[in-house]
Amino acid sequence: MTGYDLVVVGGGPAGVAGALSAAQAGLRVALVDAGPRLGGQYFRHRAGSLPSGRGADRFVRQCRALRTRAELLLDHKVWAVEQGEDSVTVHVMAGQEERPFTLACRSLLIATGAHDRPLPFPGWDLPGVLTAGGAQALLKGEGVPAGRRVVVSGTGPFLLPVAAGLAKAGVSVAGVFEANGPLGLARHPLLAAGKAGEALGYGAALAGHRVPYRTRHAVVAAHGSSRVTHVTVARLDAEWRVLSSRTVECDAVAVGYGFVPQIDLAVQLGCATTHSADGSPVVDVDEGQRTSVASVYAAGEPTGVGGAELAELEGRTAGLTIAHDLASGEGGDPVPGVLRRRGERLRAFARALQEAYPVQPGWQDWLHDDTLVCRCEEVPVSRIREAMDLGATDARSIKLLARPGMGWCQGRICGYAVSCLAGERPQAPRRPIAQPITLGCLERIEDEQPH
Repeated sequence: MTGYDLVVVGGGPAGVAGALSAAQAGLRVALVDAGPRLGGQYFRHRAGSLPSGRGADRFVRQCRALRTRAELLLDHKVWAVEQGEDSVTVHVMAGQEERPFTLACRSLLIATGAHDRPLPFPGWDLPGVLTAGGAQALLKGEGVPAGRRVVVSGTGPFLLPVAAGLAKAGVSVAGVFEANGPLGLARHPLLAAGKAGEALGYGAALAGHRVPYRTRHAVVAAHGSSRVTHVTVARLDAEWRVLSSRTVECDAVAVGYGFVPQIDLAVQLGCATTHSADGSPVVDVDEGQRTSVASVYAAGEPTGVGGAELAELEGRTAGLTIAHDLASGEGGDPVPGVLRRRGERLRAFARALQEAYPVQPGWQDWLHDDTLVCRCEEVPVSRIREAMDLGATDARSIKLLARPGMGWCQGRICGYAVSCLAGERPQAPRRPIAQPITLGCLERIEDEQPH
């Protein structure tokens, strides 16, 4: 007999909703998350405080209900998963002591979220240059602003809450620079209507703090010696080619060009993948959030980046489906029609959002020969181009010849850029270790005990 009916990996909106739905149906559930508190990136908060933002009150109620119905394993990292004949084995590293142990379950729900998708540019390796999500995590999780005078740049609506949060915290936001045009979702007015109030709220917050907002502009270079002191902001054409430029003084830069779904665990198990509207590899699921592998489900950003509301709905859908499948065998549709129709609307909005804020190829013209693409292995653009001159035709062969993606992050930061430089769509990552673990932990794996 396996230890749990369901193990959920991820403590954000999707994971919490999925775990709670399954637990309320009578399943024995364990939820594992690497963070010290439930919330994921969207509801990240400091110790002793409650999450804030749209939907926070509902999320807090869900968390309170979950604590009495499921086992929560926080500050625990899942670094590998394996499927057996009648159960899934989840390999976990616990806390600061890095104690390895395993969980066995009849079903697995992957709700691991996503991470920032940065683009390289000259100077992006300077101290003070960080991702938009990193700046938000510092502020939400630790109450620490990224700097005193911050530039926010990239593409997509996520730039707005990041800038608004920094301004509210007393930071001088020198500007928000959106690389795409001003129309955004104007081509999808019906889909955008439900989010108009939220966008207007962020716009009013920026206006109240006199934060400039410029479309068709982006940071194309950062400058400084020991840390960033100023950036080059360029006016761009529709393909992101530089038309003109100026400098802006700052002591920090927050950049973000969308998100990369974290699908490592699903790929380890052999789940089928597809590509989302922006070309990112995502887990392929059916209407009940079932993957192609029996007893394995996925919800939230791993199935396509769509925001907290869609993630919560997919988590709830997965929880209902898992309870149904364990009770009566896989198959069938236990999801209420109203829930399914709402999901279809939210997915349509997510697709429209990705189409409205694409990454255009002109960013590659921002690079110099000595611009680092892989910061872990210090691989510059020139070495990648040299690998292509030697016959490399895709990101994998470039990796073998020039070493991008072989460092600490295993391509999580540079993988997208390398694929673009190689002229191909990003492929599903194949990493036998989904989270960084120490050699000491690997040494103790022989002593792993079931939880």
